[in-house]
Amino acid sequence: MSQRTQRLGDQVQRDISDLIRQRLRDPRLGMVTVSAVKVSPDMGYADIYVTILGKTLDEAPDEGIGILNAAAGVLRGELGRGLRTRIVPHLRFHHDTVTSRGNRMADLITQAVNADAKNASGTDASAEAASDDSRD
Repeated sequence: MSQRTQRLGDQVQRDISDLIRQRLRDPRLGMVTVSAVKVSPDMGYADIYVTILGKTLDEAPDEGIGILNAAAGVLRGELGRGLRTRIVPHLRFHHDTVTSRGNRMADLITQAVNADAKNASGTDASAEAASDDSRD
């Protein structure tokens, strides 16, 4: 990725984040966090990765992604007013799975540590019982 597309991606991320917060008033849309923006080399498309927190944590983000993709034209028009470029990229919204994968990995690590601690305490208790029996 060139430095120019990286700078454009960073600017699009800041602007889109503000536009979603200020302009989109859809009650079906929860809290939206723009995680990353990848701009194509020809600057024709911007893939926007978002995390959507709904009313529950296990809620599927498909409806929110659909709402954002439906509003992409309006957001692109507003974005074009703020950017100082000849080409305003077409916006494509995607669910960012990195956060959910990270949370799942953290849960698995916690489960493994807890299981290891439980096994270690069980082993220590049986070792103490065995040493008490040998003293008698």
